Amino acid sequence: MFVASAPSRLDFGGGWTDVPPYPEERGGFVCNLAIERRVRVSLRPSVAERDRLPLVEAACRRAGYAGHAAMQSDFPIGAGLGGSSAAGVALAAALAAAQDREVTPAAIAEWSRALEVEEMGIAGGRQDHYAAAYGGALGLTFGTAVSGDAVEVEAIPLSAAGRTALEARITLVYTGESRISGDTITAVLDAYRNRTPRVMEALDRMAVLARGMRSALHAADVTTLGALVDEHWIHQRALHPRITTERIDALEQAARAAGAQGLKALGASGGGCVMIISAASDAARVVEAVAPFGEVLPWRIATTGVEVSRLPPDA
Repeated sequence: MFVASAPSRLDFGGGWTDVPPYPEERGGFVCNLAIERRVRVSLRPSVAERDRLPLVEAACRRAGYAGHAAMQSDFPIGAGLGGSSAAGVALAAALAAAQDREVTPAAIAEWSRALEVEEMGIAGGRQDHYAAAYGGALGLTFGTAVSGDAVEVEAIPLSAAGRTALEARITLVYTGESRISGDTITAVLDAYRNRTPRVMEALDRMAVLARGMRSALHAADVTTLGALVDEHWIHQRALHPRITTERIDALEQAARAAGAQGLKALGASGGGCVMIISAASDAARVVEAVAPFGEVLPWRIATTGVEVSRLPPDA
């Protein structure tokens, strides 16, 4: 039996700039951080199953695998943590191991994205797949700055003090609301294709801010990171009115009153999780202030990406 696990992620900045056609036309950049909220996949040779989850079924079909496949996660569905991509990455790695194929993290990420786009019809970007495949803190360059459709992956080193500061100063809250609708994503992409100034300016600035976040992580400067995340939220909200919700707005007001230095909704937003950065001394107050608006999720940095192990048949 093969078991694979892949981490989810916090997207600090640059999300949407990895979604075609923006990166091919203007060059995208994303800064993110893998976290130990994982998807786990197990494969066991046996007769083919019925009623598998659609993503599992699509992955097995794409790989030509007919055995038992099961999947579980330790984070909420629709949380905006890149969970579906982490699932795809875990499936890709497990299937490759079961079929005795050697694959790189980049190849796993691209296989997982192709699974979403070609098999599931989900038009998304690449950042989540790379976070799950590589782990750690990443600076990801997309499009015009690299050749063809390639992605340039920079692993951002984090000192022990930097890791401690991030884990102490970032609060993760799940609002309990479902994530943004496909109609909203389509509306944002259509606005970009139509060269709507508000959306063009927001996306361009979000990529710039993400590059600044990379520098802040290199310097273990969480205060600057918080300020950059806070500005990013302004531009992220400008993409579409449904990026935020009444609950997120109320949570934001409470968090700021408790000392938040920066915050943003994760993923495409419209619900899901909100990330809040504060001084370590204010973190407990922030947690207390936002608790009425959602579930505070414990988290820690995932220093490794997707992992695969082979267990005895009777395990």
